[in-house]
Amino acid sequence: MPTDRKMKEVDELRELLESSTAIVTADHSGVSVTDMTSLRRSLREQGVKFRVVKNRLAQLAADAAGKPNVMEVVQGPTVIAFGFDDPVVPAKAITAFLGKARIGLKIRGGLLGSRALSVGEVEALSALPSKEQLVSKLLGQMQAPITGLAMVLNGPVAALTRVLQRHVDAQPAGGGAEQAEA
Repeated sequence: MPTDRKMKEVDELRELLESSTAIVTADHSGVSVTDMTSLRRSLREQGVKFRVVKNRLAQLAADAAGKPNVMEVVQGPTVIAFGFDDPVVPAKAITAFLGKARIGLKIRGGLLGSRALSVGEVEALSALPSKEQLVSKLLGQMQAPITGLAMVLNGPVAALTRVLQRHVDAQPAGGGAEQAEA
């Protein structure tokens, strides 16, 4: 029979699994406490929750959350990074930290929705632009035809304005006043 503390931990893990959009798992063997602390701090700044989990408790939480695919990426000593808003953030945060800190953390895989991801897919996910960048690109693409139409419609009016201005500039300085008297 599991203790109350373990049941509470299973409930917390279940809630994290249910509310997360993506998770990334890694093997933390051989990683120093100092490196783990700096990794936690770095992830926390980006809104990613980071937990060291026991496999049996992770399995109970995954079953309770209805995400049995979690167990495909949880084996041995495991840490899980939970992302909530943008599914790219946990993968980007961990790979960026690993790139600059050079610690011995090895990514095992991830979960996007209910689909298990391999190490290569997690790395590909980390290379994607963020949600904000994708939205801004989409808006730019949607705005381009409208901008082009406005420029095309403005072309004849601008050309007429230039012709009239050249005509006015070509008139002699007093020419306009003499025509008005006649």
